[in-house]
Amino acid sequence: MRAAARRAGYSELEGPCVESFELYQTKSGEGIAAETWLFRDKGERAVALVPETTPSLARIFVDRAKAEPLPVKWFTVSKIWRYEEPQAGRTREFLQFNLDLLGVAGVEAEADLLATAAMLLDDVGAAGLYAFRLNDRAIAEGIGRLFGVKDLGRFFRAVDRYAKVPPAEFEGEVVQAGLSPDAARELADLFATVRGGIAPAGLEPFLKGLEDRGLGEPGKAGVVRMRRLFELLGKVGLSDRVVYDPTVVRGLAYYTSTVFEAYARSGDGRALFGGGRYDHLIELFEGPPTPAAGLAIGDQTLELLLKGAGRWPDGEPPLDTYVVVNDPARMAEAMELVQELRRAGLSADGDLLGRSMSRQLKEAARRKARRALILGLKEVAPGTLVERDLSTGVQRELPRSAAARRA
Repeated sequence: MRAAARRAGYSELEGPCVESFELYQTKSGEGIAAETWLFRDKGERAVALVPETTPSLARIFVDRAKAEPLPVKWFTVSKIWRYEEPQAGRTREFLQFNLDLLGVAGVEAEADLLATAAMLLDDVGAAGLYAFRLNDRAIAEGIGRLFGVKDLGRFFRAVDRYAKVPPAEFEGEVVQAGLSPDAARELADLFATVRGGIAPAGLEPFLKGLEDRGLGEPGKAGVVRMRRLFELLGKVGLSDRVVYDPTVVRGLAYYTSTVFEAYARSGDGRALFGGGRYDHLIELFEGPPTPAAGLAIGDQTLELLLKGAGRWPDGEPPLDTYVVVNDPARMAEAMELVQELRRAGLSADGDLLGRSMSRQLKEAARRKARRALILGLKEVAPGTLVERDLSTGVQRELPRSAAARRA
């Protein structure tokens, strides 16, 4: 994933593990703040183990804003902590891979982020297993206004839970946001007709229908963004894995317009990760007005996806070479050869316990090494060693000087 991000022009940023609790209390919203591991430091300040990286990234950017030419493309690999009930795909401590792009006001930023996310997902073995759902919060707000919403925050929370609760429960939640029972039922029926999302070919009739109903100017601006984003995603080759879904709003308070999430194509279509645009977050840290967008991928959901498809790697990558020594007196020479192989770019290891040659060969097989290089066989000429292919058992003599050459 790091390699894919770098190919796309993103640079790695390291963030902190502990931040001021106020950072999340005012910048992330009630949901994240409620899940933080909160405690007081020796100065009696309220601090938290980092529950997400975007506020930290924004704070760091403000410190560097005058020295950072735009656009800024950063990725982070961070340990994250959430105080919540552990369950499949969610633990209290996990790793998160973030991509963030600052300084681009147009949806070209979202297109770049999604294209990069697709590339890194394909690189780790998830090709064909995922797709993206997209929406714009301005469209979601416009739909809410059409149906009579009064409490927008409560409405967004209800819509965010649409796919997770029965229809009757969803209708009850949007009624609490100000909709009449009839309007709540009509909204649930509308969402039911597009459950699972709208493919690019069917997008225009749906968006045009919303505009014709009187979506409002902010909502119409969201429609323009969606049209442009889907156009760009077609150009970068993602038309086969994107849908428009009006029920995607995401839970974080700082998202301002476009939002999206990746989901598993098979099974229950669960969300894998999400992201969106947060154009005003930098200003909350007293930085210059800076458009920004990003996404965050948790290791737990990605692991479940790959394991479910039988694509999870089986342990650590295998060794290229295991150096075996038949004569304990040549242990130093064996260690010298191991280092030479490593400096040549090969993964290599050898025995450090003085085991018998047969035990060493068993260890080489257990480590799934490609080959064994055997030192100290009496029948071999000086300056020569034996190379054994551990998958076929075929052996050949090899000049010591050629040991580090790649096969």
